[in-house]
Amino acid sequence: MLKTKEKKKIIEKLKTHDTDTGSSQVQIGILTDKIKELSEHLKKNPKDNHSRRGLLKMVAKRKSFLDYLLKKNGAGYNAIIKKLGLKRK
Repeated sequence: MLKTKEKKKIIEKLKTHDTDTGSSQVQIGILTDKIKELSEHLKKNPKDNHSRRGLLKMVAKRKSFLDYLLKKNGAGYNAIIKKLGLKRK
């Protein structure tokens, strides 16, 4: 689970304007951190299938946000991919 301080750091890094807390870029960043955290958990607990299902749902949701961002704002999509180090197109 992400702590409030970690979430604020992500928002500060990826926000598009001063009061931005829910744009696609911010949501992608938060999901990416949650995915990394859950991946580490699953390395230690390989039989935890309930958490694995949650991870797959998060990955699918992030993919949906990335597809939406690519469709609406190609430059923003490329910027977020570089900032987060994701492997996409």
